[in-house]
Amino acid sequence: MSFKAEVIADSTGEWTANNCAYATREEADHAGSDLMGRWMAVREMRVVESPGQINARWNPATYQTELL
Repeated sequence: MSFKAEVIADSTGEWTANNCAYATREEADHAGSDLMGRWMAVREMRVVESPGQINARWNPATYQTELL
């Protein structure tokens, strides 16, 4: 199990995510919050469980996602 950040970034109201899957809910939350700060169109953000394999981690030293 992994966690993904999903956002609504347009007027459709549909949730969408990139391919980054994190080990913890906290990592996904940090990544989603970072995305919200950079994308002006984001209306909402949430963190959801994902069946996918972990392929990213949030680096608190650089405030960036690192792909594994």
